[in-house]
Amino acid sequence: MNGSTCFIWFIRVLLWKFSIPGDENHKWVTSAKSDQFNGEEEKMFVSGIFQMYYDEVRKAVETGDWTGADEHLGYIKTFQKRFGAKIYPSDSKINLEITYNKLNIFKRLSMYYGLIGFILIVLHFINILRPKINLRMVIRISSVIVILLFLLHTAGLVIRWSISGHAPWSNGYESLIYIGWATILSGLIFVWRSEITLAVTALLASLILAVAGMSWMDPEITNLVPVLKSYWLIIHVAIITASYGFLALAAMLGFFNLILMNLKTKTNVERLNLTITELSYIIEMTMVVGLFMLTIGTFLGGVWANESWGRYWGWDPKETWALVTVLVYSFVVHMRFIPGFRGNFAFSFAALISYSSVLMTYFGVNYYLSGLHSYAAGDPVPVPTFVYYTVIIVFVVGIMAWIADRKHKSITT
Repeated sequence: MNGSTCFIWFIRVLLWKFSIPGDENHKWVTSAKSDQFNGEEEKMFVSGIFQMYYDEVRKAVETGDWTGADEHLGYIKTFQKRFGAKIYPSDSKINLEITYNKLNIFKRLSMYYGLIGFILIVLHFINILRPKINLRMVIRISSVIVILLFLLHTAGLVIRWSISGHAPWSNGYESLIYIGWATILSGLIFVWRSEITLAVTALLASLILAVAGMSWMDPEITNLVPVLKSYWLIIHVAIITASYGFLALAAMLGFFNLILMNLKTKTNVERLNLTITELSYIIEMTMVVGLFMLTIGTFLGGVWANESWGRYWGWDPKETWALVTVLVYSFVVHMRFIPGFRGNFAFSFAALISYSSVLMTYFGVNYYLSGLHSYAAGDPVPVPTFVYYTVIIVFVVGIMAWIADRKHKSITT
């Protein structure tokens, strides 16, 4: 078998797919399996069309006339549409997917969220440190822009759902863009208590979508693996991943509080203490919502596991770390009842570092441990460099905030 023949065989086996007429499972096979077709006419077409197409392509390369090649390609498409109509995507869906890919909605949103989130954070810092400067109108306009971006984000998820035919949180990439959506939603829910939440969630959503756009994440729209072909995909996965967005808001507000603690001076300590206390209340509320959703989602995951694998709990890495995350946040929510853990610093710092259990549940299990979940193959992914820098920054800011908090005797809860 020479190189040309080997290449042709490779293309025939892997690329060309034909629908078997009347098959109850709508099975598609390669031209190499033409013997599975009952009709003689279909057998001859499937077994011979590729060679005819290849001959026409070779002629077109020499003559520059692609009419014959296009005509034979049309025969293949007609055959596929005729016998595979029930699963062959409509022209409108194909055009929608092409438009979706060209728009690259979520990559653009990452940049837009980041820009407007940074602007809002700066405006809020100025407003906190220099309250005499009136920035109310600018902040409101920026907040409206975030809401418009959220609507675009929602439209992107709906479009992806329409194209794929299933809920857009079935793999690593999709769950990230959905968590980004849930993060903005959490900011919109609590913005009535503090406008800072929307600024924080915009920045956080930008980071989440940026991670989703990394090279090791696959944005391709694919079919569901068998275990995910269940209504539990919409219920269990939607609830438990949405909880990550609320818990992420708590973590970011905790980090924001630590920064404010470092900015205390004798002249602004009272004003900053009030802001920190206000944000601590929001952290507690959003953490309670996130913990409630996480717990319910974990129980629903057990029900799905029983349907899929015949048991409610099996100490699979994903199940184990979901339980660990529930226990971690249960402790943090109840810290105010423990002497020595009642201060705003302890609560804010705990809200921030507790999110590492979520990251382990989501990234660590999915990409570093082997389990029963669809994209938790256990194939190691290089740890991004920014992770190490993030850990260092968190602990440096935390230590400095602890020193500043003790120095200015911040009020306790």
